[in-house]
Amino acid sequence: MRFDVLTLFPEMVEQFCDYSIMKRASEKGVFQLNVVNPRDYTLDKHKKVDDTPYGGGAGMVLMAQPYVDAYESIDLAENTVTVMMSPQGEPLTDNIVNELSKADQIVILCGHYEGFDERIRDIIKPHEISIGDFVLTGGELPALCLIDAVSRKLEGTLGKIESAEEDSFSNGLLEYPHYTKPREYRGLNVPDVLLNGNHKEINEFRYQESLKRTKERRPDLYEKYINTSCLNN
Repeated sequence: MRFDVLTLFPEMVEQFCDYSIMKRASEKGVFQLNVVNPRDYTLDKHKKVDDTPYGGGAGMVLMAQPYVDAYESIDLAENTVTVMMSPQGEPLTDNIVNELSKADQIVILCGHYEGFDERIRDIIKPHEISIGDFVLTGGELPALCLIDAVSRKLEGTLGKIESAEEDSFSNGLLEYPHYTKPREYRGLNVPDVLLNGNHKEINEFRYQESLKRTKERRPDLYEKYINTSCLNN
């Protein structure tokens, strides 16, 4: 997998991938990161990449030329997906992450200020993705969320691929609760079923806890899971 990120703040992206699991995955060659700064492609001698909006309004708009030229400088693979991080985009879900993880390359456009000149969308035609119904200062944090989520699906990122398979949303439910040592802490004990070594009972306990937690915290997911299960049966 290769990630190409168009951003005005390359250090934000590069430094994120220089820690913990992401760093190890990069060093192992699970994925490659290439950061492209549109300022390097602007025709303005002052490295300007934004201007006031036609028709008036607050804020500055990112100009088409630097972003389109920066995008076209990237060597695209045959199986490439181009993504624009935008609050107007499709909500990011585990299903989308799974589909993106099958690509050979993901190009991510990070916006800033008031947003993109619409002609960037018209020319590049990216898949717009949102991480929630709120607005951030720039697209770098959403891009990093996407990179992290997709990387977890790649063989070699986690110690065991099963770790990703048991995450919340992987089976339509929220993940069950976890416990570690000590067995008792401030009067709270680890459930006995997790200590008896009976894996069938442990799996059933975890499944029921996932159901319970999903019903309490995400009733929308719970109803969808139950309805899907009924249809499959």
